[in-house]
Amino acid sequence: MSKKRALTGVKPTGTFHIGNYLGALKPALGLADQGYETFYFIANYHALTTLHSKKELEDLTYSHVASWLAFGSQEKNVTLYLQSDIPEIFELSWVLSCFATKGKNSMWK
Repeated sequence: MSKKRALTGVKPTGTFHIGNYLGALKPALGLADQGYETFYFIANYHALTTLHSKKELEDLTYSHVASWLAFGSQEKNVTLYLQSDIPEIFELSWVLSCFATKGKNSMWK
């Protein structure tokens, strides 16, 4: 039987707070405790839509990474990465957005 996997990302658009912990980090680490193969990323490309200061984006990104590490993601064998560390994600997103429509389509009436 194959192992279940979980993938999610968190946008670093503000200071890490209790809502981030209760709404994202704690449930994510709970899946790791349940035996899931977990992949979590800091969605710093997604944050480009709201943050326009390079310094602010870097600071918030590092703050979120530090929070995930501080709450034990390493001890639970969580794969944690920055979205920007994998350029193929951004490239594939761009290619798909050129060819795949999104929104209301007449086919779905």
